[in-house]
Amino acid sequence: MFEITSYVGLFLAAFAAATLLPMQSEAALVAMLLSEHYVPVVLLAVATFGNVLGSLANWGLGLGVERFKHKRWFPVSEVKLEKAQATYQRYGYWSLLLSWVPIIGDPITLVAGVMREPFWRFLLLVTLAKGGRYLVLMLLVHGAIA
Repeated sequence: MFEITSYVGLFLAAFAAATLLPMQSEAALVAMLLSEHYVPVVLLAVATFGNVLGSLANWGLGLGVERFKHKRWFPVSEVKLEKAQATYQRYGYWSLLLSWVPIIGDPITLVAGVMREPFWRFLLLVTLAKGGRYLVLMLLVHGAIA
């Protein structure tokens, strides 16, 4: 039972870390890898799945965010939103490969939704980026253990 709840905890940490909430999941993954009580490939899959789903939540929010940009309570000014859209337009969908980068990655996934990035391309690039980051981290930890 403890093992299942640990995997669920990693999933939730990875999901939350991919949203606009100020969280991170790498420490949980590294701790679980170092404990050697878990299957590394399963940890990689769980963390990637949670992180990609969190990014999909951002993308989904981005799809509907423009209808609120004229509201007084909206947290981002219209000028900043237009600037983010222009930046995304300039660098295009390849910027989604930076979705794993702290601070800038989560807003990129939100703006991709605003820009109506096709679901299949968003999913492919974000999965490559986030899964690749976790894979490198896993390989680094396993190199340190060996």
